[in-house]
Amino acid sequence: MKKIASFTVNHLELLPGIYVSRKDHAGSEVLTTFDLRMTRPNYEPVMNTAEVHTIEHLGATFLRNHKDYEEKCIYFGPMGCRTGFYLILAGDYQSRDIVDLIREMFEFIRDYRGEVPGASPRDCGNYLDMNLNMANYLADRYIKEVLDHICEERLIYPD
Repeated sequence: MKKIASFTVNHLELLPGIYVSRKDHAGSEVLTTFDLRMTRPNYEPVMNTAEVHTIEHLGATFLRNHKDYEEKCIYFGPMGCRTGFYLILAGDYQSRDIVDLIREMFEFIRDYRGEVPGASPRDCGNYLDMNLNMANYLADRYIKEVLDHICEERLIYPD
């Protein structure tokens, strides 16, 4: 079988960043999948499920309520390896096009206090697996270590 696109990325050279993972077509619409890499694969610990789950709830809530992107957001969710998230947007984008959106989202997550949206037994299948404090911390770290110093090597996959 042919390797899927995400398994062809050199994870030994991959830094935390914002990458275009792939582009697909649904009819005449282009769907751009972004790799929002938060930890360096195979070099640093992965994120725990509680903070990943919290970031998923907050990020999805933010994106689906964003004035410019609510209709363009197809999916936001974690990678199985727990080193980041996938974001699928309707439209033909490059990584640099969404830096401001991702900064807004991570500032929202960093600053969020209170009950996590959808974290109730009625709304979520694993509502107790949340860690807001760690989600706040990881969002702040991503802003400081990645978004504040965004450069080409954090926007384009390594060879």
